[in-house]
This record gives sequence, C-alpha cells and structure tokens, in this order.
Amino acid sequence: MMDAIEVLKIDVTHVKDKIVKGLREYTGKHGLKKGVIGISGGIDSAVALFISSNALEPENITALIMPSRFTKKEDINDAIDVCRRAGVRFKIIDISLIEEAFQKTVSIKSRISIGNRQARIRMVLLYSVANDLGGFVIGTGNKSEVLTGYFTKYGDGGVDILPIGGLYKTQVRMLAKAFPIPSTIIEKKPSAGLWPGQTDEGELGLSYETLDLILYFLYDMGRNPGDVKNILGLDKEVDRVVELLSKSRHKREPPPIIDPF
Repeated sequence: MMDAIEVLKIDVTHVKDKIVKGLREYTGKHGLKKGVIGISGGIDSAVALFISSNALEPENITALIMPSRFTKKEDINDAIDVCRRAGVRFKIIDISLIEEAFQKTVSIKSRISIGNRQARIRMVLLYSVANDLGGFVIGTGNKSEVLTGYFTKYGDGGVDILPIGGLYKTQVRMLAKAFPIPSTIIEKKPSAGLWPGQTDEGELGLSYETLDLILYFLYDMGRNPGDVKNILGLDKEVDRVVELLSKSRHKREPPPIIDPF
C-alpha cells in the first residue's frame, strides 16, 4: 500500500497561514470577535485551538474542557496544558451531573446513545457560553471525520466553523508540528472517550492512514471504488469506507423539506 504521509504531504507553513487567514476573514466578515472551543486533550482540538488563538488573539478565545465519567485524567491534564500553552482562558465543566439528570429523565441503555448524549451536552454548553459572550463556536472536526460521518449530529457536528475540516487526520498530525503541541498528544491514540476502551480507529474499523488514502482517491481524485481497490490493493477496506460514506450522507446535508404542494 502507498505511504499516506507521502501522498497527503502538505506545505505546513502555507496551510497554517491559509487557515489562520481564512478564520480571520470569516470573523471579520460576520463581525465576530469571541470564539469558544471544546478542548479534549487530543490532537484535533489542540491544533484548532492554536489556529484560533493565532487568528483571533488568545484573549478572545474561551476553551471549555468538558470531561465525563469516562474521561481519563491524563486527557484532562493534556487539555489544561494545551490551553496554557496557547495562553487562552479555560474552564473545566464536569458533565457527569448533567448526564445523570438526563438519565433520570430519559433512561437509555445503548452505548452509542450514551456517547451521542455526551457530545450533545457539550454542544449545548459551548453554545451557551458563546451566546453569553456574543461569540461563535469553533469546531474541531477534520476532513476524515466529516466525510465518513464520524461525528454526532447536533453534537460535535453542531458548530459555526471548522478550521481543520479541510485536512485529513494524517495532515492534521503534520500541521500539529507547527505549534507547541507536546509529542504525547500528537502520538496519542485517537479517542473521543465515550466509553471505556473506546478508540476512533476501533469504531471506524481501519487506521486513519488507510482511511485517508482511500478517501483521497475516492473524494479528491474522483476515482471509483473499483479503481481505488486496484490502486491500493485493498478490497474490504474500500468497501468499508464506501459504506461509511453512504450511511452518513444525511449528516452532511441539511434536513430535507417536503414540498407540500
């Protein structure tokens, strides 16, 4: 199989400057000055935070660290460290009590539903703070997640702008080296911490390097699945990605409006 790092290689300085400029132009166009962002202790939110603080200045960014009962202590510490390195104000909000209140009101047992509930609680908190500040919510999703629907609808998918939404996960790792982000965060196994032992790649069913290569040829190069199988020598992996793309299409489109006439 091809080397994802070579195929997806980016000019880090150019990409960094382009995204920072784009975020600055977005806020200027809409008269926005205050940004609110959720920080998990992972690489995506760390990169999005540094881009945001570069574009808007650290004093205009508020970071929320929102651990649940499943969040590892090391992730909370990494989140705090990143906020301090970026020089932004941050607040830690434990969502466990909020989850308990929800569970008492509407009892759910599905692991996926519980995970989605966490993401939606965090979205409400982010928008509550953003509304109070007269600001906007900065998302932390990447292109790999957006295309495959690996996000919660009206949860972490509920944001105003996605600074790194045009970069595959492999490219986010490259860009991370442009900022003072600890190697422990860059090399950490991606996980949303939605339940014990949960990992992104475990849920997706393949590594991000493999996923990103397949997405690149399907989406950026416009090749059909059969061609991609031949190019990469991967069969079941391409089928898996095609399945993810198909099942998550509704997440990338606005709710349909039925014509009543």
